[in-house]
Amino acid sequence: MRIRQAEEKDAENFARLIRDVENTSEYMLYGPGERTFNPDSKKKMITAFIAENNSAIFVAEKEEELQGFLIAKGGSAQRNLHTAYLVIGILENQRGTGIGTKLFEELFNWAKEHNLHRLELTVMSHNEAGKRLYTKMGFEVEGTKRHSLIVDGKYIDEYYMSKLL
Repeated sequence: MRIRQAEEKDAENFARLIRDVENTSEYMLYGPGERTFNPDSKKKMITAFIAENNSAIFVAEKEEELQGFLIAKGGSAQRNLHTAYLVIGILENQRGTGIGTKLFEELFNWAKEHNLHRLELTVMSHNEAGKRLYTKMGFEVEGTKRHSLIVDGKYIDEYYMSKLL
Protein backbone atom coordinates (compact mmCIF):
# COMPACT_ATOMS: atom_id res chain seq x y z
CA MET A 1 0.00 0.00 0.00
CA ARG A 2 1.40 3.34 -1.05
CA ILE A 3 0.10 6.64 0.31
CA ARG A 4 0.80 9.68 -1.86
CA GLN A 5 -0.64 13.00 -2.90
CA ALA A 6 -3.06 12.95 -5.81
CA GLU A 7 -1.82 14.19 -9.17
CA GLU A 8 -3.75 15.54 -12.15
CA LYS A 9 -3.31 12.21 -13.94
CA ASP A 10 -5.36 10.59 -11.14
CA ALA A 11 -8.51 12.56 -11.97
CA GLU A 12 -10.51 9.77 -13.60
CA ASN A 13 -9.53 7.14 -11.03
CA PHE A 14 -10.13 9.62 -8.19
CA ALA A 15 -13.61 10.43 -9.53
CA ARG A 16 -14.35 6.70 -9.81
CA LEU A 17 -13.07 6.12 -6.25
CA ILE A 18 -15.33 8.83 -4.84
CA ARG A 19 -18.30 7.41 -6.74
CA ASP A 20 -17.60 3.88 -5.51
CA VAL A 21 -17.18 5.02 -1.89
CA GLU A 22 -20.38 7.07 -1.98
CA ASN A 23 -22.28 4.15 -3.53
CA THR A 24 -21.27 1.76 -0.72
CA SER A 25 -21.21 3.90 2.42
CA GLU A 26 -24.12 5.22 4.41
CA TYR A 27 -21.84 7.76 6.11
CA MET A 28 -20.81 10.08 3.27
CA LEU A 29 -22.47 13.43 2.66
CA TYR A 30 -23.61 12.38 -0.82
CA GLY A 31 -25.66 9.22 -1.17
CA PRO A 32 -25.50 6.58 -3.92
CA GLY A 33 -25.90 8.12 -7.38
CA GLU A 34 -26.44 11.60 -6.00
CA ARG A 35 -23.33 13.07 -7.60
CA THR A 36 -22.43 12.73 -11.27
CA PHE A 37 -19.21 11.04 -12.34
CA ASN A 38 -17.09 13.99 -13.44
CA PRO A 39 -13.34 13.45 -13.91
CA ASP A 40 -12.91 17.01 -15.24
CA SER A 41 -14.15 18.55 -11.99
CA LYS A 42 -11.85 16.25 -10.01
CA LYS A 43 -8.91 17.29 -12.18
CA LYS A 44 -9.69 20.95 -11.44
CA MET A 45 -9.99 20.13 -7.77
CA ILE A 46 -6.63 18.34 -7.71
CA THR A 47 -4.98 21.22 -9.60
CA ALA A 48 -6.42 23.79 -7.17
CA PHE A 49 -5.34 21.79 -4.12
CA ILE A 50 -1.80 21.41 -5.47
CA ALA A 51 -1.60 25.20 -5.82
CA GLU A 52 -2.69 25.82 -2.22
CA ASN A 53 -0.07 25.49 0.52
CA ASN A 54 -2.61 24.34 3.12
CA SER A 55 -4.72 21.89 1.08
CA ALA A 56 -3.93 18.39 -0.16
CA ILE A 57 -5.54 15.21 -1.40
CA PHE A 58 -3.95 11.95 -0.32
CA VAL A 59 -4.70 8.64 -2.01
CA ALA A 60 -4.01 5.06 -0.97
CA GLU A 61 -2.83 3.06 -3.96
CA LYS A 62 -2.43 -0.69 -4.23
CA GLU A 63 -1.24 -2.28 -7.44
CA GLU A 64 -1.94 0.99 -9.30
CA GLU A 65 -5.57 1.07 -8.10
CA LEU A 66 -6.87 3.72 -5.73
CA GLN A 67 -8.30 2.20 -2.54
CA GLY A 68 -8.98 5.29 -0.41
CA PHE A 69 -8.61 9.04 -0.12
CA LEU A 70 -8.21 11.74 2.49
CA ILE A 71 -8.97 15.33 1.46
CA ALA A 72 -7.62 18.22 3.54
CA LYS A 73 -9.16 21.57 2.53
CA GLY A 74 -7.25 24.42 4.12
CA GLY A 75 -8.80 27.62 5.40
CA SER A 76 -9.05 30.47 2.91
CA ALA A 77 -9.03 33.51 5.21
CA GLN A 78 -5.95 34.88 6.91
CA ARG A 79 -7.43 33.95 10.29
CA ASN A 80 -7.93 30.27 9.46
CA LEU A 81 -5.02 29.43 7.18
CA HIS A 82 -3.71 27.20 9.99
CA THR A 83 -6.75 24.88 9.73
CA ALA A 84 -7.95 22.17 7.38
CA TYR A 85 -11.31 20.42 7.08
CA LEU A 86 -11.02 16.70 6.33
CA VAL A 87 -13.02 14.14 4.35
CA ILE A 88 -11.97 10.49 4.19
CA GLY A 89 -13.33 7.63 2.11
CA ILE A 90 -12.20 4.04 1.70
CA LEU A 91 -13.48 1.34 -0.67
CA GLU A 92 -15.91 -1.03 1.02
CA ASN A 93 -13.71 -4.11 0.63
CA GLN A 94 -10.71 -2.24 2.10
CA ARG A 95 -12.35 -0.81 5.22
CA GLY A 96 -10.82 -2.01 8.47
CA THR A 97 -7.48 -2.92 6.85
CA GLY A 98 -5.43 0.01 8.20
CA ILE A 99 -5.69 2.29 5.18
CA GLY A 100 -7.40 5.03 7.21
CA THR A 101 -4.60 4.99 9.79
CA LYS A 102 -1.95 5.22 7.07
CA LEU A 103 -3.77 8.09 5.35
CA PHE A 104 -3.97 10.03 8.62
CA GLU A 105 -0.31 9.39 9.44
CA GLU A 106 0.71 10.80 6.06
CA LEU A 107 -1.62 13.76 6.55
CA PHE A 108 -0.15 14.55 9.99
CA ASN A 109 3.41 14.61 8.61
CA TRP A 110 2.36 16.82 5.71
CA ALA A 111 0.30 19.13 7.96
CA LYS A 112 3.24 19.80 10.28
CA GLU A 113 5.50 20.59 7.31
CA HIS A 114 2.86 23.06 6.04
CA ASN A 115 2.33 24.82 9.38
CA LEU A 116 -1.18 23.55 9.94
CA HIS A 117 -2.21 23.54 13.58
CA ARG A 118 -5.86 22.45 13.58
CA LEU A 119 -7.51 19.58 11.70
CA GLU A 120 -11.28 19.20 11.84
CA LEU A 121 -13.97 16.88 10.55
CA THR A 122 -17.54 15.81 11.12
CA VAL A 123 -18.81 12.28 11.65
CA MET A 124 -22.36 10.97 11.82
CA SER A 125 -23.13 10.16 15.43
CA HIS A 126 -23.96 6.51 14.63
CA ASN A 127 -20.77 5.88 12.60
CA GLU A 128 -19.01 3.74 15.22
CA ALA A 129 -16.09 2.68 12.99
CA GLY A 130 -15.42 6.27 11.97
CA LYS A 131 -15.53 7.52 15.56
CA ARG A 132 -13.11 4.76 16.63
CA LEU A 133 -10.65 5.65 13.87
CA TYR A 134 -10.77 9.39 14.56
CA THR A 135 -10.41 8.92 18.31
CA LYS A 136 -7.50 6.52 17.77
CA MET A 137 -5.83 9.18 15.60
CA GLY A 138 -6.16 11.79 18.35
CA PHE A 139 -9.35 13.63 17.38
CA GLU A 140 -11.70 14.81 20.12
CA VAL A 141 -15.40 15.65 19.97
CA GLU A 142 -15.96 19.40 20.27
CA GLY A 143 -19.71 19.41 19.92
CA THR A 144 -22.81 18.04 18.28
CA LYS A 145 -24.42 19.40 15.12
CA ARG A 146 -27.99 18.43 15.94
CA HIS A 147 -30.17 17.26 13.05
CA SER A 148 -27.51 18.41 10.58
CA LEU A 149 -28.41 15.79 7.95
CA ILE A 150 -31.48 13.93 6.73
CA VAL A 151 -30.74 10.33 5.77
CA ASP A 152 -33.57 8.02 4.71
CA GLY A 153 -36.08 10.52 6.05
CA LYS A 154 -34.51 10.66 9.52
CA TYR A 155 -32.62 13.52 11.13
CA ILE A 156 -29.02 12.61 11.90
CA ASP A 157 -26.69 14.33 14.36
CA GLU A 158 -23.03 14.81 13.54
CA TYR A 159 -20.14 15.19 15.92
CA TYR A 160 -17.68 17.96 15.20
CA MET A 161 -14.19 16.65 15.96
CA SER A 162 -10.76 18.24 15.89
CA LYS A 163 -7.12 17.54 16.51
CA LEU A 164 -4.49 20.13 17.36
CA LEU A 165 -0.97 19.48 16.10
